[in-house]
Amino acid sequence: MRPPAHPADAAADAAAAGARPVLARTRAELAAARAALPGPVAVVLTMGALHAGHAALVREARRRAASVVVTVFVNPLQFGSASDLQRYPRTLQADLDTLAAEGADLVFAPSAEVVYPDGDPLVRVSAGPLAEVLEGAARPGHFDGVLTVVTKLLHLVDPDVALFGQKDAQQLLLVRRMVRDLDLPVEVVGVPTVRDPDGLALSSRNAHLSADDRRAALALSRALRAGEAAAPRGADAVRRAAREVLDAEPALRVDYLALVDPGSLADLPEGATGPALLAVAAGAGGTRLIDNTPLAVGEAS
Repeated sequence: MRPPAHPADAAADAAAAGARPVLARTRAELAAARAALPGPVAVVLTMGALHAGHAALVREARRRAASVVVTVFVNPLQFGSASDLQRYPRTLQADLDTLAAEGADLVFAPSAEVVYPDGDPLVRVSAGPLAEVLEGAARPGHFDGVLTVVTKLLHLVDPDVALFGQKDAQQLLLVRRMVRDLDLPVEVVGVPTVRDPDGLALSSRNAHLSADDRRAALALSRALRAGEAAAPRGADAVRRAAREVLDAEPALRVDYLALVDPGSLADLPEGATGPALLAVAAGAGGTRLIDNTPLAVGEAS
């Protein structure tokens, strides 16, 4: 009987054979397997419960790099309540199947004790003013938790490029700003939102939607399309068109609808032209969803 493969040897064999990715659970296993990967290396940071949107990130990572690392970690720092953290789906074995099909080389799936060996960290990354609006206003402290774990995972994986979905547009902006402000040696790439055929943006939380909840949730993408169609008529027209769609769905509990500058997240004034971000957050049943679309205000489509 052959002895168990060293993680570094297993990583090289898996990459060559197109087999299931190497699974690392500890920092030592990650370091050994990461050392065997040819560069450049791309990373996709996830909380698991993977869907086609995550698969698109992995495919783009594969296009940009010789080796692909995916992290699967449900980060307790970014949840506002223990019940929400507990409710988040955990499907590691199915995730590994998905990642094998997409050609990931290495999966880092640590426990909270591995990521935070001393418990909740006393020192955290502050997201600053960009986290005080939109999702940050609705979920205080959320982005501090996100940026703290992103920083730790980037240090542990040491990638050349990191890929994030455009669906979490505020998170993507904050990660880019953090990387620039803190001089982290990684390129951050945004990947367009992936949607189901009915227009609903893919999210791990969609699994909690009942049939009626899903019908109500479709108003989010319809509102974004209506706003985009109104963009040549100006900022107020965008807001009115999107709001009319949301108001027509009484089962939807709207947290916010905002048309903002994509770099500062400041509300876009009437008369402004150029790139903008139309963002929405709402509850359908017991599930809170977000969506957004980039658009060009005051310009013919």
